[in-house]
Amino acid sequence: MNEHNMEYNSQKEILEMAEYGRNIQMLVHHAKTIEDPEYRQVFVERIILLMHQMHPQNRNIDDYRSKLWKHIFRIANYDLDVMPPDGVIPKMEDKVKKPEALHYPETAAKFRHYGHNVQRLIEKALKMEDGPVKDGFVSAIGSYMKLAFRTWNREHYVSDEAIIADLESYSAGKLKLAEGSTFNNFVSSQGNGKSGKKRGKDYQNKGGRKGGKKGGSNRRRSK
Repeated sequence: MNEHNMEYNSQKEILEMAEYGRNIQMLVHHAKTIEDPEYRQVFVERIILLMHQMHPQNRNIDDYRSKLWKHIFRIANYDLDVMPPDGVIPKMEDKVKKPEALHYPETAAKFRHYGHNVQRLIEKALKMEDGPVKDGFVSAIGSYMKLAFRTWNREHYVSDEAIIADLESYSAGKLKLAEGSTFNNFVSSQGNGKSGKKRGKDYQNKGGRKGGKKGGSNRRRSK
């Protein structure tokens, strides 16, 4: 029985970046043993070209060549005496780069059931000059507040007086509307939708009656 010396990948050195394969890693390790600095630089640049040809779909990515240099230093475990074109030598700290913390906006909403957009609209209204344009804008805010309230609290009724009071409290008393103001501009659109459905049902019922008459006439003709 012949004995074969077989070498499995599990017995080989772990690939630092598997997308470039074992041959690239072997070439990089060989470049580390080259004593001539100029020849070592040229040798590594040839490896960069080879890595570039292995992934042609990434040629249009911005700064892709600089990313290849970072990858080749990573494969060499950051122990490679060559100089990238940009003059910046990647370091071990660049291997694991923590993203910057995201600072979420902290807003103290007094009436959360109206949503954050209402707060932004009120802040915009406070910066407007007094006049009919501002009054109309504030009235639109009230209509939106009533629509938002009815959307999330369908089982509870809200009066226009309550919307006026909430709007005044929300704006620290700076936005006031006259008593008796109504907010039906946005809410009425829902009513139109319901009436539209009702009209659609009436149309179907009429069509059904017409169809019934035609059906009856056909039956009479068949007789």
